[in-house]
Amino acid sequence: MWLDKLQTRGFRGVPEEVWNFHIGSYQVCEKWLKDRQAHSGKNPRPDRQLNEDDINHYQRIVVALLGTIRLMGAIDAVINQHGGWPDAFMVEPVPREETDATDPSA
Repeated sequence: MWLDKLQTRGFRGVPEEVWNFHIGSYQVCEKWLKDRQAHSGKNPRPDRQLNEDDINHYQRIVVALLGTIRLMGAIDAVINQHGGWPDAFMVEPVPREETDATDPSA
């Protein structure tokens, strides 16, 4: 995914579904990178380059998001197999068996 319109800065191999993944109002991959390329404010960092640790961390974020997206899909599939929202979470009361008065566990 490219960070600029000229497509000169970015990362290769980031699946589009991962790049577009949001948590709340934040597009996770883009936000992480933008937070490291501040151009104004109290601490401008023009031409800051990501070091090896930054790149490794970003790659772990991409892998974690891909896993999260896959798990979300699996959870949604199970919910759909059980009637979708909110039916998958409806619990029918279990009929109570009559207990024997002589049963010590009753």
